[in-house]
Amino acid sequence: MGNPDAVVVGAGPNGLTAAARLSRSGRKVLVIEASETIGGGTRTAELTEPGFSHDVCSAIHPFGVISPAYRLLQVAIDWITPPVAASHPLDDGRAVGLFNSVEETASQFESDDGDEWASLVGPIAGDLDTVVGTFLAGRIIPNPFSRANRIMTLQGARSAIALANRFASTEGRALIAGLAAHAVAPLETAFTAGIALLLAAVGNGRGWPIVHGGSQGLSEALASIVREGGGEIRTGHEVTDISEFGDSSLFLDLNPSVARSLARTRIEPVDIVTIGRWKPGPGVFKVDYALDGPIPWSDPISGKAGTVHLGGTLEEIAQSERAVDEGSHPDRPFVLVAQQSAFDPGRAPQGKQTGWAYCHVPNGSDQDMTAAVEAQIERFAPGFADRVIARHVRTADGFQRYNPNYVGGDISGGEFSASRFLPAVKDPYRIGDRTYLCSSSTPPGAGTHGMCGWNAARAEIDGHS
Repeated sequence: MGNPDAVVVGAGPNGLTAAARLSRSGRKVLVIEASETIGGGTRTAELTEPGFSHDVCSAIHPFGVISPAYRLLQVAIDWITPPVAASHPLDDGRAVGLFNSVEETASQFESDDGDEWASLVGPIAGDLDTVVGTFLAGRIIPNPFSRANRIMTLQGARSAIALANRFASTEGRALIAGLAAHAVAPLETAFTAGIALLLAAVGNGRGWPIVHGGSQGLSEALASIVREGGGEIRTGHEVTDISEFGDSSLFLDLNPSVARSLARTRIEPVDIVTIGRWKPGPGVFKVDYALDGPIPWSDPISGKAGTVHLGGTLEEIAQSERAVDEGSHPDRPFVLVAQQSAFDPGRAPQGKQTGWAYCHVPNGSDQDMTAAVEAQIERFAPGFADRVIARHVRTADGFQRYNPNYVGGDISGGEFSASRFLPAVKDPYRIGDRTYLCSSSTPPGAGTHGMCGWNAARAEIDGHS
């Protein structure tokens, strides 16, 4: 395409969002992707049997539905919102649900826990745009006049354990634990409470949706904006030498270690040092299922939920996540299950279903956790194994082979740390002259919201407008 104004390396949701914003600003954009298919963490494929469409990585998009980037770009996404955002089964057929309203979620608990839920989550769910503007838009100092932001700032900075201990019931404590475990960090870690509160508020305020037909639809919608703006997307091309791009602005939807190796000649010395300190977080082990019918949950809530958290009590989940952090494979891992075809029937042949499940494992693990994952599913859905037609298994090191950005199977862009939530002294996106990092390793981190790419593009546009 001649000399593009900007080159984006990597066609994941952040790279595509950066490219879409740049295209809308009038820049001539070239996107280059090493794989034959765009999407990165938002790809959909027939991994098990013909006719069964599986989300390869990201499947449920709570942060996608509230993303300022997608809203301002007017991305054409066909969202499907399950009636229950997430369920958390306990033993003996009990379960607690994250319903799509504060009131219904609070009503499950005894009066004190119900009041506690409403007082913590209600203000955030009622003021999501303000909260999102603060916590997804690039380390903006919180607005002290917003009650929601005050709760996120004061309570969200705590550990998930501290937040869960505000609840007296097993159900309330377990629900907080399952939400916080999305951070992929020990529940004793600071700011894990913030993850739980934000996910809870989005669930109560907007739900946790899926993309009709599969997460690939999000990638295609972003790509269409790039092409409509005259941009080009080139797949099956691995970038090994950035000199071919001349003085074009460079956006890297890559993890910092890959970006540092590729673009060292354009990265400022201080950023070479900073990027060199980046560390990956734990990996994931994932199983995709072709199923002969729905998952036979013992409780009445989980069949209505797009996401199901399996791990039992707060104490069990805390122990599991702590073991992973210490380099062990828990016997009873925390398992996330998604059942997209229950709400999007076109994902599977008539009468059949898909299943999507993963657990956290030590970084670089090659251990097959299928038995442990299925034991947790059977614990809360007896007879599940009889529904399995076929499986597709991917270990943590298999994720890195699938996508080199997933170092050791880390799909979150790096280890969980407080630095992702604190105001930055230096622009976290600009790492050199007209060179930007726009992957989920930059604020606000993982979540399929595109905000890392949006914020990086903003840094370029503001600097050269």
